[in-house]
Amino acid sequence: MSDEWDQKGPGPDENEETPAEPTFEAPADSPYEAPAGPSYEPPAEDPVDWPTSRDWRRPSEPNPSHDPYPGDPYSHELYPPRQPYSGEDYQGGSYPPRGVLESSGPAHRSRDPLARLFPGLPHGMRVALDWILTIAGAILIVLALKQWVVNPYRIPSSSMEPTLNCAKPALGCEGESSDRVLACRICLDFGPPSRGDIVVFNTPPKAVNKCGEGGTFVKRVIGLPGETVKEDDNGNILIRGPTSNKFVKLKEPYITPARRLADSAHFGMQWKKIPPNDYFMMGDNRAQSCDSRSWGPVPRNKLIGTVFFVYWPPDRIGFR
Repeated sequence: MSDEWDQKGPGPDENEETPAEPTFEAPADSPYEAPAGPSYEPPAEDPVDWPTSRDWRRPSEPNPSHDPYPGDPYSHELYPPRQPYSGEDYQGGSYPPRGVLESSGPAHRSRDPLARLFPGLPHGMRVALDWILTIAGAILIVLALKQWVVNPYRIPSSSMEPTLNCAKPALGCEGESSDRVLACRICLDFGPPSRGDIVVFNTPPKAVNKCGEGGTFVKRVIGLPGETVKEDDNGNILIRGPTSNKFVKLKEPYITPARRLADSAHFGMQWKKIPPNDYFMMGDNRAQSCDSRSWGPVPRNKLIGTVFFVYWPPDRIGFR
């Protein structure tokens, strides 16, 4: 009997049943067919065209249609770093340090005109100069508007009440505050005033002698060049045209009958024919108005502008 003994263990039992080989049954809707043999082998071609390992690799040559931004870390291996705005490669193949792109580009053009005019001026002085220029420009714009476009005026007397009020009870004013009006200066540049317009004008020299004061008046246009003006015994105004022999009564809805009758000093008077380029002015408050009936018509060159709007006080705001 040998000292060696079998370490491989017991051999297979001849009586033990060997498990059967697995079989493959394809589903009814499967594109595969069941294999003929006892074992399964995959079909020769897969139904899905999966990419191979070669397809997943990055291209060895750069895509000429792709121009990455210089310093792109994802394109470092494929695209050599380039100098900004020149397209030349950096020496040594390394990327520029952070901030080189900004400093190497063209200088940013400032939107501040003062910064472009005075590049070395300190920021504080530039801000102060900007405020000074802004205020000066606003003043010049206002002065230009007052001189050529629109100018404000304050009603100083009661000659235009109740259309325009003043605040001087001693002078017969009925309002608690004087009306502030806007006169359109540029309007007279486009044409002469019409009958019924309220006009601001510089008084002729005779107004100082007849009324005791001059300066700037506000009246209503009653007679036009070439016309003749007459007032009847009831305070109504009659107008005769340049080529007419008949007087026509002027409709004046802005005057009440009581105010007409209060002006008895001019009843039955007729004035001379109005010269060319002159206008006959009268106030709405006839008894308190020193107007063209006393010192004659106003030349065209004395007219300043037509009143069109009352902007103060708040309860009187509106167009006139």
